[in-house]
Amino acid sequence: MSILPDRLVMLGSLTKAQCERILLSGMIGRLGCYSSGKVYVVPVTYVFEDGNIYAHSKEGLKIKMMRKNPKVCFQVDQVDSMSNWRSVILWGRFEEMDTARDEEKAIRILVNRLQPFRTSESVKPSESAPNDMPTKEKKPVLYRIRVAEISGRFEK
Repeated sequence: MSILPDRLVMLGSLTKAQCERILLSGMIGRLGCYSSGKVYVVPVTYVFEDGNIYAHSKEGLKIKMMRKNPKVCFQVDQVDSMSNWRSVILWGRFEEMDTARDEEKAIRILVNRLQPFRTSESVKPSESAPNDMPTKEKKPVLYRIRVAEISGRFEK
Protein backbone atom coordinates (compact mmCIF):
# COMPACT_ATOMS: atom_id res chain seq x y z
CA MET A 1 0.00 0.00 0.00
CA SER A 2 1.50 3.33 -1.08
CA ILE A 3 1.24 6.47 0.99
CA LEU A 4 1.94 8.59 -2.09
CA PRO A 5 -1.03 10.11 -3.93
CA ASP A 6 -2.07 8.67 -7.28
CA ARG A 7 -1.09 11.86 -9.01
CA LEU A 8 2.25 13.61 -9.06
CA VAL A 9 2.50 16.63 -6.74
CA MET A 10 5.01 19.26 -7.70
CA LEU A 11 6.65 21.55 -5.16
CA GLY A 12 8.98 24.29 -6.23
CA SER A 13 10.34 27.80 -6.00
CA LEU A 14 8.91 30.83 -7.74
CA THR A 15 11.07 33.19 -9.79
CA LYS A 16 11.34 36.85 -8.81
CA ALA A 17 9.02 37.76 -11.70
CA GLN A 18 6.44 35.19 -10.55
CA CYS A 19 6.67 36.54 -6.98
CA GLU A 20 6.10 40.08 -8.24
CA ARG A 21 3.05 39.01 -10.30
CA ILE A 22 1.52 37.48 -7.17
CA LEU A 23 2.23 40.64 -5.17
CA LEU A 24 0.72 42.79 -7.95
CA SER A 25 -2.47 40.73 -8.06
CA GLY A 26 -3.05 40.61 -4.30
CA MET A 27 -4.55 43.14 -1.90
CA ILE A 28 -4.30 41.45 1.50
CA GLY A 29 -1.01 40.32 3.01
CA ARG A 30 0.32 39.49 6.44
CA LEU A 31 2.80 41.87 7.99
CA GLY A 32 5.21 40.52 10.59
CA CYS A 33 7.09 42.83 12.92
CA TYR A 34 9.22 42.39 16.02
CA SER A 35 9.94 44.68 18.95
CA SER A 36 10.61 44.41 22.68
CA GLY A 37 10.70 40.61 22.62
CA LYS A 38 7.31 40.27 20.89
CA VAL A 39 6.46 39.06 17.37
CA TYR A 40 3.26 40.46 15.86
CA VAL A 41 1.64 39.28 12.61
CA VAL A 42 -1.40 41.06 11.26
CA PRO A 43 -3.30 41.18 7.95
CA VAL A 44 -3.06 44.45 6.03
CA THR A 45 -4.47 45.86 2.83
CA TYR A 46 -1.59 46.74 0.52
CA VAL A 47 -0.50 47.76 -2.96
CA PHE A 48 2.74 46.56 -4.57
CA GLU A 49 4.26 49.19 -6.84
CA ASP A 50 7.78 50.02 -8.01
CA GLY A 51 9.23 47.20 -5.90
CA ASN A 52 7.66 48.49 -2.65
CA ILE A 53 4.68 47.56 -0.51
CA TYR A 54 2.42 50.57 0.26
CA ALA A 55 -0.08 50.47 3.10
CA HIS A 56 -1.80 52.59 5.73
CA SER A 57 -2.88 52.10 9.31
CA LYS A 58 -4.26 53.88 12.30
CA GLU A 59 -1.83 54.45 15.15
CA GLY A 60 -1.50 51.21 17.06
CA LEU A 61 0.72 48.33 18.06
CA LYS A 62 2.15 47.52 14.61
CA ILE A 63 3.07 51.14 13.91
CA LYS A 64 4.71 51.48 17.34
CA MET A 65 6.64 48.25 16.80
CA MET A 66 7.79 49.19 13.29
CA ARG A 67 8.95 52.59 14.48
CA LYS A 68 11.11 50.84 17.10
CA ASN A 69 12.35 48.14 14.72
CA PRO A 70 11.78 48.89 11.01
CA LYS A 71 12.87 45.43 9.83
CA VAL A 72 9.72 43.59 8.78
CA CYS A 73 8.51 40.51 6.97
CA PHE A 74 5.52 40.40 4.60
CA GLN A 75 3.69 37.37 3.20
CA VAL A 76 1.00 36.89 0.51
CA ASP A 77 -0.77 33.69 -0.58
CA GLN A 78 -2.80 32.65 -3.60
CA VAL A 79 -4.67 29.47 -2.69
CA ASP A 80 -6.77 27.59 -5.23
CA SER A 81 -6.88 24.40 -3.16
CA MET A 82 -4.85 22.59 -0.51
CA SER A 83 -2.63 21.17 -3.27
CA ASN A 84 -2.57 24.16 -5.62
CA TRP A 85 -1.14 27.30 -4.04
CA ARG A 86 1.55 29.96 -4.32
CA SER A 87 3.14 31.83 -1.42
CA VAL A 88 5.47 34.85 -1.48
CA ILE A 89 7.48 36.12 1.45
CA LEU A 90 9.62 39.21 1.53
CA TRP A 91 11.82 41.01 3.99
CA GLY A 92 12.22 44.73 3.99
CA ARG A 93 12.28 47.97 5.88
CA PHE A 94 9.34 50.04 7.15
CA GLU A 95 9.43 53.69 6.05
CA GLU A 96 6.79 56.12 7.25
CA MET A 97 5.64 58.66 4.68
CA ASP A 98 6.57 61.84 6.50
CA THR A 99 6.48 64.54 3.84
CA ALA A 100 3.40 65.91 2.09
CA ARG A 101 4.81 64.79 -1.26
CA ASP A 102 5.40 61.21 -0.07
CA GLU A 103 1.96 61.08 1.61
CA GLU A 104 0.26 62.28 -1.60
CA LYS A 105 2.11 59.65 -3.63
CA ALA A 106 1.14 56.87 -1.21
CA ILE A 107 -2.52 57.97 -1.13
CA ARG A 108 -2.64 58.12 -4.94
CA ILE A 109 -1.14 54.60 -5.21
CA LEU A 110 -3.52 53.14 -2.62
CA VAL A 111 -6.67 54.85 -3.94
CA ASN A 112 -5.94 54.03 -7.60
CA ARG A 113 -5.60 50.31 -6.86
CA LEU A 114 -8.06 49.79 -4.01
CA GLN A 115 -10.95 52.19 -4.76
CA PRO A 116 -12.74 49.77 -7.13
CA PHE A 117 -12.74 47.12 -4.36
CA ARG A 118 -13.64 49.36 -1.43
CA THR A 119 -16.27 47.77 0.78
CA SER A 120 -15.61 49.55 4.07
CA GLU A 121 -13.98 52.64 5.48
CA SER A 122 -11.07 50.59 6.86
CA VAL A 123 -9.53 50.21 3.39
CA LYS A 124 -9.71 53.92 2.58
CA PRO A 125 -6.92 56.21 3.78
CA SER A 126 -8.98 59.29 4.54
CA GLU A 127 -9.00 62.13 7.03
CA SER A 128 -12.74 62.71 6.87
CA ALA A 129 -15.72 60.81 8.18
CA PRO A 130 -18.62 59.78 5.92
CA ASN A 131 -20.56 62.79 4.61
CA ASP A 132 -17.62 65.01 5.67
CA MET A 133 -18.80 65.04 9.28
CA PRO A 134 -16.13 66.29 11.71
CA THR A 135 -14.16 63.55 13.42
CA LYS A 136 -11.61 63.36 16.21
CA GLU A 137 -9.80 60.48 14.52
CA LYS A 138 -6.17 61.07 13.70
CA LYS A 139 -5.14 60.83 10.09
CA PRO A 140 -3.83 57.43 9.01
CA VAL A 141 -0.16 56.56 9.04
CA LEU A 142 0.94 55.99 5.46
CA TYR A 143 3.98 53.80 4.98
CA ARG A 144 5.91 51.66 2.56
CA ILE A 145 8.06 48.61 2.93
CA ARG A 146 11.22 48.80 0.86
CA VAL A 147 11.76 45.24 -0.30
CA ALA A 148 15.27 43.91 0.35
CA GLU A 149 14.74 40.18 -0.29
CA ILE A 150 11.95 38.16 -1.85
CA SER A 151 11.21 34.47 -2.26
CA GLY A 152 8.29 32.26 -3.17
CA ARG A 153 7.15 28.66 -3.18
CA PHE A 154 4.35 26.76 -4.88
CA GLU A 155 2.57 23.43 -4.91
CA LYS A 156 0.66 22.11 -7.91
